[in-house]
Amino acid sequence: MNILCIGNSFSQNATRYLHQLARKDGKEINIVNLFIGGCNLDIHFRNMLSEKAEYLFCFNGIGTGFKLSIKDAILSREWDYITVQQGSPKSPKYETYQPYLNELAAYIRKCAPKAKVLVHQTWAYQEGSERLTETMGYATPQDMFADIKDAYDKALKDAKLDGLIPSGALFQELIKANISPIHSDPIHASVGVGQYALALLWYRYLTGADVTNDTFCDFDEEIPAETIAKIKECVMRTEI
Repeated sequence: MNILCIGNSFSQNATRYLHQLARKDGKEINIVNLFIGGCNLDIHFRNMLSEKAEYLFCFNGIGTGFKLSIKDAILSREWDYITVQQGSPKSPKYETYQPYLNELAAYIRKCAPKAKVLVHQTWAYQEGSERLTETMGYATPQDMFADIKDAYDKALKDAKLDGLIPSGALFQELIKANISPIHSDPIHASVGVGQYALALLWYRYLTGADVTNDTFCDFDEEIPAETIAKIKECVMRTEI
């Protein structure tokens, strides 16, 4: 299975362990992430038009140092899935998605007609953080996610995409289960708990697998066994 993410640090967080986790389970999933930190849909759209090699090329969770354009990446191989997403500060505001998302989705379908186009739902910022309360103006992560969910649901429908990977909903399940730390800073997923949970969710979404008995444990940060068990429960509870 080949996956191309037209994203930013959030898609990088979500796919850090995906290749290794799948291989541990006997499946081959290759992931290319086109990375520009904080990249929003309007910037992806401009880069699509310019065809410039603006993106760092990350393969199976590891940076390569090479740069690619969106066009070159799409045409480089036959993709099973291509994912798109909004930058996290703009994710709650649907007016920032269009017309960029629809144009980007149409371009992807033209260049890769066999690929399924998915939208990757981003997550809310860390509870009590200045980025959440002062910058974004939300009292709680739940308040921020409510707007994120509404925006991504509209994106899925308006752009007629093939599916939605509910990473933001997963983070809400982790919060309900009192699992921490899910953030490495106010914005990004933690390199242990957060990124492992996201990889499990993506794996479940893409393969339909029950991840309850997953045995992958090669994390960049140690995760206690009891926490791993709780993460799996949250992943299985998340509606996909």
